[in-house]
Amino acid sequence: MEVHPVTIKELVKNYADICAVDHLSLDVYEGEIFGLLGPNGAGKTTTIRIMMDIFRADAGVVEIFGKQPGQVRELVGYLPEERGLYPKRKVMDTLVYMAQLKGVDLNTAQASAQDWLERTELREWAAHRVQDLSRGMQQRLQFAVACVHKPRLLVLDEPFQGLDPVNVEAIRVLMRSLRDEGTTIVLSAHEMNRVEELCDRIAIVNHGKLVLYGNLRDIQTRYGSNTVRLRTPVEIVEIPGSALKERRNHDWVFDIGPHNPQEVLHILVEHGIPLELFEVGTAPLEQIFIDVVTKGQAHA
Repeated sequence: MEVHPVTIKELVKNYADICAVDHLSLDVYEGEIFGLLGPNGAGKTTTIRIMMDIFRADAGVVEIFGKQPGQVRELVGYLPEERGLYPKRKVMDTLVYMAQLKGVDLNTAQASAQDWLERTELREWAAHRVQDLSRGMQQRLQFAVACVHKPRLLVLDEPFQGLDPVNVEAIRVLMRSLRDEGTTIVLSAHEMNRVEELCDRIAIVNHGKLVLYGNLRDIQTRYGSNTVRLRTPVEIVEIPGSALKERRNHDWVFDIGPHNPQEVLHILVEHGIPLELFEVGTAPLEQIFIDVVTKGQAHA
């Protein structure tokens, strides 16, 4: 049996009379960026804290690399939603200390700390106290703390929260770099545009239940399969049975309803419409998220 970085089976967690996680099952594959998404209160952070051995499940199984979470702490890096660094400790000392807490020897910890100071552009701040850093720099330091022991699995809970565009981009670049190096990443975030460009697969959770799960591109194609995007220099009066959704200069987007895209293409060719572009649309993740959460249009 293949061992995944994360395996969750029928996970249940209750708080008094509230079911925070309701028989949740999913896998995270080696070397991917996996998006764990959902509205506030959906059960995402509870699931992550069970993965990190902070909370205990009421029922079900959570395995990290085939073992219980508490047995593999040195293999996991964690950026929690609630940030927490020692404000009076120096930046370099913080990184070395956190690496040693994960079982890294002093020399290796110092070398890795230097590397992460470079990668997060904090080298000039190595001797400064954490409290001297701006919010964005503290966030980059917190990210470095999660990575300094070279984990195989990195869990990020709202890593972009409260950041300006420059620091958001810095975190995005670091994530892609780590993925390219073979690190598996679980990302929980509300910035759907960032999730869309970073994640290979996603799971959307609502009221503790899994409502959408799978390859992101496949999901977007499935949700956008009744949409075509075309580019033509001429005016299109109508396409029978279709509705115009959007027009920008020569670009047109039609909702084709039950029609097959090939049928629509045939109609356009028959009417002599010159086409510079014709493609089956993909739905933006933000719209899919809204539909699934508010309208219950799930395709798990």
